[in-house]
Amino acid sequence: MKKYLVQFKPFLIFVSIFFLTYIVLTMLYKLYLNGYQSEDLDGISVYVGKNVDQLMKFFNYDVIIQKSSQNAWLEIILNGKFMARLIEGCNAVSVMILFVSFVAAFSGKISKTILFIVFGIVTIYILNVIRIAALVVLLYFFPAKSKFLHDIFFPLMIYGYVFLLWVFWINRFSKYAK
Repeated sequence: MKKYLVQFKPFLIFVSIFFLTYIVLTMLYKLYLNGYQSEDLDGISVYVGKNVDQLMKFFNYDVIIQKSSQNAWLEIILNGKFMARLIEGCNAVSVMILFVSFVAAFSGKISKTILFIVFGIVTIYILNVIRIAALVVLLYFFPAKSKFLHDIFFPLMIYGYVFLLWVFWINRFSKYAK
């Protein structure tokens, strides 16, 4: 048994740090969400909505992003047509938690780890805002492709980016980089 613990020590450390970080961050995020009433959308999601609105208006789209009068989401209206709901799950926080947990589990020097985590969170946030704006525009022009765009293409885009960040981190900065 001891032989196996020694043999699998790096893996066990990785799994332990990953899950501990993931659980702690998820619990903190849930505490944050619990601070909002059931009919209110959390502040991060509202801020994402504002940034989507700013981005789309920068590109001269006739967009209105407004709080639903009865539900905890933002309504996205493009050219007078309701296109999408922006809900808490659209803010990419869960993706950021997954990203941070993985980087922490493969940590390197503390300063580089923190800088990379900040870089990753900021770029994931920016990509997510672009993703939502692009999704709304594509849904407007290609409504028949909504399932593919929402369920496959755009999740692949954001998770693919996170995967590339992880590969870059492991190969360049983690304690396992050669």
